Amino acid sequence: MDKAAIADALNDIATLLELKGENPFKIRAYQSGARLLETLEEDLGTLIETDRLRSLKGIGDALGDKITTLHREGRLEFLEKLRTETPPGLIEMLTIPGLGAKKVKAMHDKLGVDTIAALQAACEAGKVAELDGFGAKSQEKILTGIQRREAYGKRHLWWDAKEVSDHILEGLKTLPQVIKVEAAGSLRRGLETVGDLDFIVGANEGAPIMDWFAAQAGVIEVTAKGETKTSVRFEGGLQADLRVVPPEIFSYALHHFTGSKNHNVQMRQRALARGLSLSEWGLEVRDPLLHGGGIEGEKLPPVADEAELFGRLGLSFITPELREGLEEIEQAEKGPLPKLLEDKDLRGAFHNHTTASDGRNTLEEMARKADQLGWEYLGISDHSKSSFQANGLDRDRLLRQVDQIRALNASGRFRVRLLAGTECDILPDGSLDFDDATLAALDYTVVSVHSAFPKSEDEMTARILRALSNPYADMLGHATGRLLLRREGYPINYNAIIDFCAKNGRVIELNAHPMRLDLDWRHWRHAASAGVLCAINPDAHETAGLEHVRAGVKVARKGWLEARHVLNTRPLAGVLSWLAERRR
Repeated sequence: MDKAAIADALNDIATLLELKGENPFKIRAYQSGARLLETLEEDLGTLIETDRLRSLKGIGDALGDKITTLHREGRLEFLEKLRTETPPGLIEMLTIPGLGAKKVKAMHDKLGVDTIAALQAACEAGKVAELDGFGAKSQEKILTGIQRREAYGKRHLWWDAKEVSDHILEGLKTLPQVIKVEAAGSLRRGLETVGDLDFIVGANEGAPIMDWFAAQAGVIEVTAKGETKTSVRFEGGLQADLRVVPPEIFSYALHHFTGSKNHNVQMRQRALARGLSLSEWGLEVRDPLLHGGGIEGEKLPPVADEAELFGRLGLSFITPELREGLEEIEQAEKGPLPKLLEDKDLRGAFHNHTTASDGRNTLEEMARKADQLGWEYLGISDHSKSSFQANGLDRDRLLRQVDQIRALNASGRFRVRLLAGTECDILPDGSLDFDDATLAALDYTVVSVHSAFPKSEDEMTARILRALSNPYADMLGHATGRLLLRREGYPINYNAIIDFCAKNGRVIELNAHPMRLDLDWRHWRHAASAGVLCAINPDAHETAGLEHVRAGVKVARKGWLEARHVLNTRPLAGVLSWLAERRR
């Protein structure tokens, strides 16, 4: 087990101990141990093998033994015992936004609440509001969290759904009966969350394909199984439907099961206006007079692909991400749609974290991963001091990190150019967490809100605009602070912020972390047309997180963004020139 997984295990132990009401010092020891591992720069395996682990401050014999066991065996009997001793409902309650172990334990001890259903009943009866440290507002927030949890439970992050989808597609492509196959639905359109998976297969024989699909690892239920359609449910609740269609109608079926309801309605209306009927089975003549010939009910010849399908209705090809019924058909009637951003267009990113704050990999490890991705530059923007929960850097630590970055660049150890930045907290009054003199020593500054969320739209907008008015505020990070399927974003006036950034040359981040994807794709077309530059940033807290930029590209495509709209499609020289100009 690697150090990141061991840190997670130690945090789990701390949470379970807190639910049991254990000694706070014992709980804190596990939390501190997890934090130490998260910021550890030396190889954990080497520390263990050379018997130096216990020499680290805060690692005693007991904690050192547990870390060593987890590293060598990948499991810990102590943790497994804690899990079996803890009512599952208490752990489940921790998934409700705003509920930590301390509050869950208090409600369990005083009200006997041990399931979410019991918690909801206690809130509806007004019992939670009567507890010390809670009150009516806390009770209302818990009820809202429960309701949202139910709604969120029906959706899945695009990134997670794609991982499952990719595995299934790879398997389907190996089957001899499969002639064509593609994922459809909201996953193919790149929606930030996905309700279920849809697979379209072109084949002449369905039974062997259905047998393979129903027997997939991770399938916990086969809800329907037939010759042309099978539905299964995976661990975690994700449902997947597989449809087998004759190869000659594959493109029609793929289009039908990809488009949103509005897109498909508009496409059918367009077909009707031309005397045709469009469905997943193909195009057929409905009105010979409007069509200019043919016989009613006559099927048109098959199409080779979706591009030919659109062409038959007088349209340029519409990429799946745009099939939302939001003017894409009108634009495709005028001519080819814009060439949208692609993964290969990105040359680096700006918003990333290291072990200096709450990241799990060192500066060198992040640089090495960026090299492997072929990036030209990698921005480091660890948290500022007010984000104490994320081990934010004070001025001295930040400036020492700047020196480390400059020295690493000068060493020539990596091809990638490291850029020195910060994710600077926007304080409640709109001021920034560092003074101008400190920010002037950096290459760039990302400004973000991390606290004091419960404000009105006017207050949050004014707060962000004040922060962006600082001459050293280069880009706005995760504009609404949302966490998909966990927390709604705080209210802001999108137009006011977009217009300010356009007028004053500020960049707006498209935070590509799968739980954020913020700024939302629905606002990027306006932002780009106003002249706002986008920066697609993974907000990576570990090396693997750098690859999340692919989720950001998918969202950018939904927002009609081209390479020219995105700052980090520029080569290193172009980025350095832009940053220097901003600083002047």
